[in-house]
Amino acid sequence: MATKSNPNTLAAKVGRLFVIGFEDPELSVQTRSMLTKIQPAGVVLFGRNINSANQTHQLLKDCQALVSSPLFTCVDVEGGRVDRFRNVNGGTPSAADVFSTGNKKLCREHGKVIGEFCRALGFNTDFAPVLDLALEASRSVMSSRAVSPDPRQTIAYGKQFLSGLREVGVLGCGKHFPGLGEGNLDSHLQLPVIAKSFKKLWDEDMVPYRLLRRQLPFVLISHAGYPGITGDNTPATLSKKLITNVLRRRIGYTGLVISDDMEMGAVLNTVSVEEAAIAHIEAGGDLCLICRTEELILRAHEAVRKEVETSAAFARRVRVAATRVEKLKKKLFYSIRWKFPPAPTQRKIDRLSLQLRQFVENVRLENMRASQEKS
Repeated sequence: MATKSNPNTLAAKVGRLFVIGFEDPELSVQTRSMLTKIQPAGVVLFGRNINSANQTHQLLKDCQALVSSPLFTCVDVEGGRVDRFRNVNGGTPSAADVFSTGNKKLCREHGKVIGEFCRALGFNTDFAPVLDLALEASRSVMSSRAVSPDPRQTIAYGKQFLSGLREVGVLGCGKHFPGLGEGNLDSHLQLPVIAKSFKKLWDEDMVPYRLLRRQLPFVLISHAGYPGITGDNTPATLSKKLITNVLRRRIGYTGLVISDDMEMGAVLNTVSVEEAAIAHIEAGGDLCLICRTEELILRAHEAVRKEVETSAAFARRVRVAATRVEKLKKKLFYSIRWKFPPAPTQRKIDRLSLQLRQFVENVRLENMRASQEKS
């Protein structure tokens, strides 16, 4: 049963600023308690949570039963290296593989085939596409996740992928603002520092966000330092200059701003999870993403709740952010006609799997043809 507490209290509004994950493919007693207490805006699942189509659908349904408002049910499925559905469908091609076909229809179909599996399993949000530029500095880190060093080509792929998701009723997310193309460290482990001027970032890495700002339901902020903008190595996730001054005001982005996972080393090697959550919200972020550890989630939530009690300015920021999340959630869910789906039949999963296999083959044939034409 969902909690019956008053959803309009400031304490309840704090929970609306979190998207959280957990460890297992089913809800433990502790995880149920956490969901009931926090009443988050959303949940995110990873490969560790996903064993089969019906198990995943039931898990998301169980999460929703504990939260009184509709959840953002989120997953990372880009294709290639980052694909949480491998246990269900064997995986989809990477963004770079699809882009290299030169076929816009296949780029759109990439989003559509991923989106159909998302929707069937109970997900309404996919943290994709990657809009980072495929630059030499980040090749060893990003590899096939990024599609091109050319911002316009990155936009061309991203626009089609987002259209494919939207066609089947799934929300997309551009990442990792303002760009990891020059990052040569993995932010899961360390803080990348990108020594690029504001002008170069604006003219190159930020172009996809500038031109796709109206098509992006979410923008996910990177855990990298940009001293050319901030004057120090503060992660973008915690930077008011980057989130409020650049993304909101200068670019004019009006969708939802979400942090990258606050458990990543790039952040936790710099500040505590409590400080990170507070700083992200103060910087203008809407949603704190914490993907795995119950202790860290509860600590961050409690820190934000306590800060609300001691700082009137922060309390105002929380009220504004929480109200904004709820209003945009309603608008976005209306735009995709979101209603939690019935459990997928085996016939439906078989049909989607057949479509995926055909898509994989089409990508292979198109890349073969493109290679022959070049030679």
